[in-house]
Amino acid sequence: MRLIRVPSLSIHNPLFPILLAIIFLQALASAQAGPKYDPASEIKFKGTIEELKLPPKGSEKEIAHLMIKNGTDILDIYLCPKSFMDDMGVTFAKGDEIAFTGSKVKGEADLILAREVVKGTDTLVLRDTEIYARCPIGSG
Repeated sequence: MRLIRVPSLSIHNPLFPILLAIIFLQALASAQAGPKYDPASEIKFKGTIEELKLPPKGSEKEIAHLMIKNGTDILDIYLCPKSFMDDMGVTFAKGDEIAFTGSKVKGEADLILAREVVKGTDTLVLRDTEIYARCPIGSG
């Protein structure tokens, strides 16, 4: 009978720092995952922009939000990174009338993950019909 020796994984093993880095990066990626799009909770609304919440200067990769007034309700629309909006040449301002399609996010009060936003004749598609993200905020 032949014995095969498996190297031990201790902190002295040269592979240990690599394995630790992989585990850390995987945990970090999971923690940074944004809300997930649920086609079953998809809704369509029209409303007026009450506020555009942009990330602070220097943090353009963070998510922009629209606060939309629909009747007496104020909805938080989770858009995309500000840098993506800039790349697409899209701007929003208080008072703009928009229509949007999005998914209500489970566990979040009145947060809607936008799939498509229409302002006048312009349409910003953030996810396609298979719900794959077009902007860099994850596939959900």
